[in-house]
Amino acid sequence: MSFTPDVIVVGAGLAGLVATHELSQAGKRVLVLDQENRKNLGGQAFWSLGGLFFVDSPEQRRTGIKDSPELATQDWLGSAGFDRLDDEDVWGRRWAEAYVAWAAGGKRDYLRALGHRVMPMVGWAERGDGAANGHGNSVPRFHITWGTGPRLVETFADPVLKAETGGLVQFAFRHQVDELLTEDGAVVGVRGSVLEPDESDRGVKSSREVVGEFEHRAAAVVVTSGGIGHNHALMRANWPTERIGPAPEHLISGVPAHVDGRMLEISERAGGRIVNRDRLWAYTEGITNWDPIWPDHGIRILPGPSSMWFDANGRRLTGMSGVPGADTNGAMKQILATGHDYSWFVLTQSIIEKEFALSGSEQNPDITGRDIRVLLKARLAKGAPGPVERFKEHGVDFVVASSLDDLVTGMNEIARGPQLDATILERQIVARDREFDNAFTKDVQVMAIHNARRSRMDKIVRVAKPHRILDPTHGPLIAVRLNVLSRKTLGGLQTNLDSQVLDADGAPVPGLYAAGEVAGFGGGGVHGYNALEGTFLGGCIFSGRAAGRALAGPQTRA
Repeated sequence: MSFTPDVIVVGAGLAGLVATHELSQAGKRVLVLDQENRKNLGGQAFWSLGGLFFVDSPEQRRTGIKDSPELATQDWLGSAGFDRLDDEDVWGRRWAEAYVAWAAGGKRDYLRALGHRVMPMVGWAERGDGAANGHGNSVPRFHITWGTGPRLVETFADPVLKAETGGLVQFAFRHQVDELLTEDGAVVGVRGSVLEPDESDRGVKSSREVVGEFEHRAAAVVVTSGGIGHNHALMRANWPTERIGPAPEHLISGVPAHVDGRMLEISERAGGRIVNRDRLWAYTEGITNWDPIWPDHGIRILPGPSSMWFDANGRRLTGMSGVPGADTNGAMKQILATGHDYSWFVLTQSIIEKEFALSGSEQNPDITGRDIRVLLKARLAKGAPGPVERFKEHGVDFVVASSLDDLVTGMNEIARGPQLDATILERQIVARDREFDNAFTKDVQVMAIHNARRSRMDKIVRVAKPHRILDPTHGPLIAVRLNVLSRKTLGGLQTNLDSQVLDADGAPVPGLYAAGEVAGFGGGGVHGYNALEGTFLGGCIFSGRAAGRALAGPQTRA
């Protein structure tokens, strides 16, 4: 090929696009390799809700939310629980401090200069474990991109495609990297397999038939290949059984089949160091997609706080971990302690209409399409949003009934474990229902519901008016079988603040950089043990930007 790159980027997802954007802006020639076809440009970010973590934003201030870098740092460090600071966490913590400062400072301006906008409502994800200095967001910080994941991808894809037209960027799709070339300890290029053409739609599992080979060289290689979310065998091998519980036998996939983690081992063979392998981010509220795109396709429910949560034995989850949307890993630990890998929501029609959102750009067509009239019609109309109602009608994990006895009968028909006792379930539901007789309570979940409604936006659009589950005027009753959903890798290649990959001695591997999920979103683990949500896409942007600016030259680092 006549194109001689200054830098090779492995992976055309969000982190790869950001790095390529920064490099092309500086006049560098970039070759971008990806094992999928051009339709998959943007990778996993395309399928996302486009949630971003901002601190003390105008959207927060307009809705009465008081945030600060100090509070956000307290929340992040309390959630991360960095406890390997002499080794595996040393760079993760530095990345965390730098990222929170950016989220409170230049991040918004950086994105807005590229045409990015967010919705005026701010969501309150991962509300915490109940301790001020523990896990969770003290305030709402989840800002949804106007246009969701596809628009966030466009923000960087558009200038990169323009650079492609101008000759600074070249893409090589269906190119699967098998080896990083090294000479005298430095990475000098890549070698791999050309896969047969496959024009499958975005996200669909593609062929792995090899039809050729390739080798390309450059002064530096940036690995932005993502995590291990669809590699269930590798997830189970790294599962933190002592900390969270046994690895689930039944997993559904929140990411396409090409998210296989191959480049982690390949980068390790070239001298890079992988840290925090045991830190994963899987969701407890996964539901099987009734209209799947990739194998084992699952969707996450983004729940409000009001659904009652029961383990596979029919025992209510306790503490803040038993409040939907509060403490992912805490809930996971309670669920897996039963010896089963699923749990149940029990709720009402009133709750599903107000509190159920589905993660993913394709599950939110009104926001993705950026049509304000469609958005208002969909969100203000009676009933749940259309995609939620379709899951309720077609989803294999949903049971709808007019009485609790009939509901439990339906739950037992789809249970993968113990048969539930309606009497035991009713006793727990009635006990919580009684707690709504007063504006005060000793029930942690009811406290969380009242607290959530203190947020103006939550009260208007996100949290149902408190009511008894067994009040027939709020029916019918609904049960949802919740599965463990694979999603993110929190560990990865250890990198310094310039996204240089480090070796076992802590020294940069010459010519090798990494960004995005393959680098644990920076440093090999910027999130520590827990994510605050809205931080994955931002981590791809921040680390991809760091890699691109480091390689572009000192004049771009500001």
